Amino acid sequence: MNNFEWKSLIDPVFYINLELGGVQIGLWVVLFIIFAETGLFAGFFLPGDSLLFLAGIYSNELVEQFIIIDGDFVNVLILVILVAVAGILGNFAGYWFGAKSGVYLYNKQDTFWFKKKYLFQSKDFFEKYGGKAIIFARFLPVFRTFAPIIAGIVAMDQKKFTFYNIVSSFVWSFTLIMSGHYLQKLFEKELGIDLKSHIEIIIIIIVLFTTVPVLFKLLKKSPPKEDTSL
Repeated sequence: MNNFEWKSLIDPVFYINLELGGVQIGLWVVLFIIFAETGLFAGFFLPGDSLLFLAGIYSNELVEQFIIIDGDFVNVLILVILVAVAGILGNFAGYWFGAKSGVYLYNKQDTFWFKKKYLFQSKDFFEKYGGKAIIFARFLPVFRTFAPIIAGIVAMDQKKFTFYNIVSSFVWSFTLIMSGHYLQKLFEKELGIDLKSHIEIIIIIIVLFTTVPVLFKLLKKSPPKEDTSL
């Protein structure tokens, strides 16, 4: 911690290798980050996707901080389950926060920045596409932070939210952690490449892969409609 730099806060490896008093706490930090990023406003900047991919690469080191088991697949499976549970609890926290603040928003008068009609439109959207929205949001930075909060605000059915929350969390954690774990083995065995030596490149690729499509969608403007009133 003596060599701490602020840029380390967006470096997943910093969290994975974190120590406190000579004791490794990387696993618990990873779980807290997943909880925060999937349910707290302040967690939107945290490196969720790249963190899970790298957690798969370092799965054995991380799981040994929790329990020592002789079995590669069992270790990575335990990590998937722990991360999935953290993601589920994070989404529940976000949903609860949204549900509590929703009453205030529904009673709030329209302003320049806030239009109540958008709240009702969001409610209709979640009633129709809620499941897909929760699942897709898991793989999109920023969106996975706010999706459960919005679901709570628009009072998405709790049973429906719970189902998609659990499914999306396990799919997200399983996909990224297993990808990191087994790609590391594949590259090392077939190509003699240790992915741990190319962490910066991996992070850049993941960030580009997950953020560029979102930015493109947000920045893309629909063509102006022709004036047919004449």
